[in-house]
Amino acid sequence: MIKLIATDMDGTLLNAAHEISEENINAIKYAQSKGITVVIATGRAFYEASTPMAETDLKVPYICLNGAEVRDESFNIMNTSHLNHELVERIKAILDREDVYYQVYTNRGIYTEDPTRDLDIYLDIARNAGQQGDVEKIKAGIQKRIDNGTLKIVDNYKDIEDIPGELIMKVLAFNPDLEKIERIGKELSAISSLAVSSSSRGNLEITHSDAQKGIALETIANQLHIDLQDVMALGDNLNDVSMLERVGYPVAMDNAMPEVKAIAKLVTDTNEHSGVGKAIIKVLTEEK
Repeated sequence: MIKLIATDMDGTLLNAAHEISEENINAIKYAQSKGITVVIATGRAFYEASTPMAETDLKVPYICLNGAEVRDESFNIMNTSHLNHELVERIKAILDREDVYYQVYTNRGIYTEDPTRDLDIYLDIARNAGQQGDVEKIKAGIQKRIDNGTLKIVDNYKDIEDIPGELIMKVLAFNPDLEKIERIGKELSAISSLAVSSSSRGNLEITHSDAQKGIALETIANQLHIDLQDVMALGDNLNDVSMLERVGYPVAMDNAMPEVKAIAKLVTDTNEHSGVGKAIIKVLTEEK
């Protein structure tokens, strides 16, 4: 019996407009009415993940930054995992050597040395999701994030560690050369203290090895005294694999990567057609 549900955001719960459909909202509320805990599990930082959720009246726990930060329904931080100086230096050395652009995610914001390069990241994410990115809309979104302080411009990433209280929690690297990205991913994965995943072809999400969606979800399940066989997880990309392979009911979106579909018990509709809501209702209805 399903007692806990975890859903990814981009390419899963959110549509191309980064909105949560009424069908998805109603299905989550239905699950919650049955006493089921529904968790957001995303590569986004909390300040990015909470924006589309604020348009709804849903109250849920959050697994953010692929598990580097966990928050409860009241947004209280329950757990964090960050990259120490040595790991940051090893990551930067490899990415700089290969001339790969990257952003640095901290507990307070996202840092970039060149916001014009950020446009490439968001266009690539849209393209790999089968969507046509709106350049002007994305540019406006980047500027809005700069204006509200969630995207910070820094002359050199080395300056971040000099800021009191700033913790580096994730590095997001991007390059259109897929062979290069794959090679770098393998090199970084060989460092035992790192977890390397991807939220889109052409990018690498680099966190501490303790910071994975699956580990965070397992911790939440244990705290709630829920067996992982009674957990449902939904996702579309490689950074969802660690949770999908742990749970009793893994669900892949129809727009998911083949590697994700291969481990799923159910392939639901696309993120554009409320696949999350459809899967929740299907599974809970079949349990009656």
